Amino acid sequence: MSSARDDILARVRAALRDVPADEPADAEPPRDYETGSRLSGEELTTRFCERVADYRANVVRTEEAVIPVAIREALAAHGARRIAVPPDLPAEWLGEVPEAVADDPPLSPRDLDGLDGVLTGSALAIAETGTIVLDGGALQGRRALSLVPDLHVCVVRADRIVGSVPEAIEALSAGAREGRPLTFISGPSATSDIELRRVEGVHGPRRLEVIVAA
Repeated sequence: MSSARDDILARVRAALRDVPADEPADAEPPRDYETGSRLSGEELTTRFCERVADYRANVVRTEEAVIPVAIREALAAHGARRIAVPPDLPAEWLGEVPEAVADDPPLSPRDLDGLDGVLTGSALAIAETGTIVLDGGALQGRRALSLVPDLHVCVVRADRIVGSVPEAIEALSAGAREGRPLTFISGPSATSDIELRRVEGVHGPRRLEVIVAA
C-alpha cells in the first residue's frame, strides 16, 4: 500500500511531466492564463443572482426606479425599522426607511448593534463567486456599518457586476491605492465548528438582502 508521502510525490511528478528537462528550477511560470469571464450583460446578472442565492441570501431583481419599493419590502420582511445608513444615500431610498439613523457622526459599535439593520450601496459584485464588494466609496459608508448590524440590505447595480475575481481586483485598484478598506461579502456571515455545525452571524450580518437593479 502506498504511503501518503509516495502518493504526494507521485502527484508532483505527474504535474511536472510537461516541464522541459533543461528548464531552470527558478524559471518564471507562464502567466498567460485566462483571467476574465466569458459572460456578459444579462448572463453576468443571472449568474451573480444564482450564486449569491446559493449562499442563503435573499435576492431581488428590480429596475432602478423601483429600488425604493424593493428597499421598503426588504425591511418589512424582517420587521426592521431603525436602520443605519451612510450619510450620502439618495433621499428617495431614505424615504422608504421607517427610521433612518445616519452614521454622522460615526455611531459606536454598541449603537450599531442596537439597530435593526443597515442599508448600503456597493462598489461592485462578482458573478462567478456571488460576491459583493464594498470599498468605502459612494453610498457605502465605513466598514463597521456592514459588519455590526444583524441585517444588511445591499443595493447592487447590474452594470457594476463583473465576471471574475481578477476583473474585480483590477476595478478596485484605485480605491485600494487610496487606502480604502475592501470588504468582500459572499452571503450572510457564517462559519462551521469542528463538528461542521453551521453558525451564522459570527463575523457579520446573519441576514443579507440583495437588491439587484438594472
